[in-house]
Amino acid sequence: MRSIRFSFRSTLGNRSYKSLSLDRGRKCVKLIRNFRYPNIVSAKPRFLESGELTLLDLGLKGKRIIVGIPAYNEETTIAKVIVRAKRYAERVVVVDDGSTDDTHKIAEALGAIVIGHKRNRGYGTAIGACFTAARNRGADILVTLDGDGQHDPDEIPGLVQRIVQGKADIVIGSRFLRPTDQDRTPKLRRVGISFLTGLTEVASRRSFSDAQSGFRAYSRRAIEQITPAEQGMGVGSEILMKAAEKGLKILEVPALVTYRGSETSTHNPVYHGLDVVASVIKFTSIRHPLVFYGGLGMISLSVAVGFGLWTLNIYTKEGRIVTNLLLISLGSALIGVLALFTAGILFTLISVLRGTTRLRPRESDQVEI
Repeated sequence: MRSIRFSFRSTLGNRSYKSLSLDRGRKCVKLIRNFRYPNIVSAKPRFLESGELTLLDLGLKGKRIIVGIPAYNEETTIAKVIVRAKRYAERVVVVDDGSTDDTHKIAEALGAIVIGHKRNRGYGTAIGACFTAARNRGADILVTLDGDGQHDPDEIPGLVQRIVQGKADIVIGSRFLRPTDQDRTPKLRRVGISFLTGLTEVASRRSFSDAQSGFRAYSRRAIEQITPAEQGMGVGSEILMKAAEKGLKILEVPALVTYRGSETSTHNPVYHGLDVVASVIKFTSIRHPLVFYGGLGMISLSVAVGFGLWTLNIYTKEGRIVTNLLLISLGSALIGVLALFTAGILFTLISVLRGTTRLRPRESDQVEI
């Protein structure tokens, strides 16, 4: 028997989808029209492709799943990504981040909701737009994947099911959980991702194998509690650090990434790395000012004391002052005092803001599709 998907049109003018495994298409249409959906006036059967699963088959029917796709000049790949992603989503949202090609037109023609930016505002801004769209449309689950075809939309169920089962609030499609998948990633890129993942682990106090993967699924809880603020490539680490801070459950599952020849990313790897490092530093300095600035201040004061004692020792023995050593000591002392002062001020301000946020009533911004 083969699985058949039917597109129904009712007298109310709406459409619904159903997948059944029957050997008689006509019998199935008659059965559904007469006994289950009396308002149906037409039904068009379509045999599913080999290996294709529907939301009903996966136990996901009734879940409002939105797939968000950041895209920048992806006219050669965006169509395939949208068509395959639509199998598992109620809505596909494409964020056209200032593309100069036909990405916007292709996405619209395929029925995706297109959010257009007049200029390229960065990957992080596009991800933020996906979160906003999912939040405004009351999504149960948001799935993000790249528009360049690197991620396989047919692996969406593997991420989504972990959330439906209550095992995680965020599921990451990792490139490095399976040894065979690791070999697909160029060595230099793999080293860079490992370094950036390590920084994210330190800042979030969580363990990851691939903190830079853009193939993720988010639960409604995660969608509501996380508002990405980074504009660039640091948004991936920012989301994980915020999720860890809020106590959200994060899980990784194996995912396949296909690179197009020697092209591994549309983003400059150096810029990508620096952006992530800057994001981690900014997050740590704001969320933990006493640790970050306080630690910097204590280190600077220690350096100041060390060079000061060295200068004093030379003066005691030789009767001369080494100007360079003295300047280093004074400069380090100044930096240390300023860092400690900053730590105290930021800690006070952040504590007050957090207290105000807890007292403020929470408003719902869900809108029915």
